[in-house]
Amino acid sequence: MEHTISQAAKVTPSARQIAWQELEFYSFIHFGINTFTDKEWGMGDESPSLFNPTAFDAKQWVEVCKSAGMKGLILTCKHHDGFCLWPSTHTDHTIAQSPWKNGEGDLVKEVADACREGGLSFGVYLSPWDRHDQRYGSSAYNEYFKDQLRELLTGYGDIFCVWFDGACGEGPNGLKQVYDWDGYYEVIRELQPGAVISVCGPDVRWCGNEAGHCRTSEWSVVPAELQDCEKIQEESQQVDDGKFSRQVNSRNEDIGSREALAGAENLIWYPAEVNTSIRPGWFYHPAEDDQVRSVDELLDIYYQSVGGNATFLLNLPPDCRGLIHENDASRMAELGRILSSTFRDNLAADAQASASESEGEQHSPQRVLDGGKHTYWRPRAGTEQATIELVWNEERSFDTIVLKEHIESGQRIEKIRLECLEQGVWTPLAEYTVIGYKRICRFPQATSRSVRLVIEESRWCPTLSAFEVYLSPEHTETQAVE
Repeated sequence: MEHTISQAAKVTPSARQIAWQELEFYSFIHFGINTFTDKEWGMGDESPSLFNPTAFDAKQWVEVCKSAGMKGLILTCKHHDGFCLWPSTHTDHTIAQSPWKNGEGDLVKEVADACREGGLSFGVYLSPWDRHDQRYGSSAYNEYFKDQLRELLTGYGDIFCVWFDGACGEGPNGLKQVYDWDGYYEVIRELQPGAVISVCGPDVRWCGNEAGHCRTSEWSVVPAELQDCEKIQEESQQVDDGKFSRQVNSRNEDIGSREALAGAENLIWYPAEVNTSIRPGWFYHPAEDDQVRSVDELLDIYYQSVGGNATFLLNLPPDCRGLIHENDASRMAELGRILSSTFRDNLAADAQASASESEGEQHSPQRVLDGGKHTYWRPRAGTEQATIELVWNEERSFDTIVLKEHIESGQRIEKIRLECLEQGVWTPLAEYTVIGYKRICRFPQATSRSVRLVIEESRWCPTLSAFEVYLSPEHTETQAVE
């Protein structure tokens, strides 16, 4: 086991995985024929004439996303019904056959351009399952699918993510398809080498459910066999039963501890994404206008996902107008205001840092306060327990601490404790397991001149690139009134 743990400490992410993780919070946009039929899954026999968003505005989508603090957007360019939101030259089941813009429009282009103009990263979802195309169930379909990928990956600028699910049911001929995953990956790596391939892909791992459930300990270093979990046809989603989106079945809750890695032949960096919808469904349904998730629900998922070494992919389904509904937009703006005010003022900016041990000036404890993502504190190699302390000239009140490992060096910290000094005694604030890219620690408000992080367990030696301290807005407002 020790050999495996020493290996685990040295597994590191690719540049594309780091860039993806730094986005933290981004949107899924489910939009297409289903929007106009009030269905979740189309059958593939819908007429393109149904597609006609009368007030479509990609810039509104982008502004809603930005209001919540999102940094990216992934568009469902083709869902299981096979209808394409761009004028693909490889099928006639596209918006070119719709009345929208007299068949001259390209919705993918408008969204990609709006993202670029608004400063959001743009990603694409392309369903491998196609309930419309007659080639589905044959080798010819795999070539068709790769041709579609080539169109999306060459005509719309930089793509940060290609998102695949493993849904695999019958096509119009009653056949199922054997997906050429390796062939799909090859096309993506050739045309968009900076894009991560998510869920049914080698770069980003599905958290295991669509309900927003998060693991207590989300490891990025896991057994390599997990890369194939979502590609198993027998386990793929093949029917729309109305329950899958809220089902919590996240496989094993422990996939990266020392015990979980014991006996693993190969380890990989395979970080998690938490995906869920702001509504019960993934596509827009008028009956769900009053079922938009509350801000408290969204905050809870945000703190568990972004604050628990995962990313947060939140679905915002536009309505038949082609706009994100007012209820959803209002909720996003409110969420953004809370997050922005919570993390606006880093109280650690004027603190002094010290540590139980450091490996030279290059990795001194002050590195956790300099704001640089490439600088970090670490003790000497082989030291697995350590303490780092922040001290102010006067007392500060706080209830939120953000910790980051230097993931370019790997994920190593296994167990931590936060404490503050009260009347000369170190008082516990919170306990957690992993940190990874980011851990957001929340606890009842404390007031002290000193706070410290006790690293109780780690692999080989820990690293820390950020130690930030905040006071949430409700407490800030209370203090202001007093």
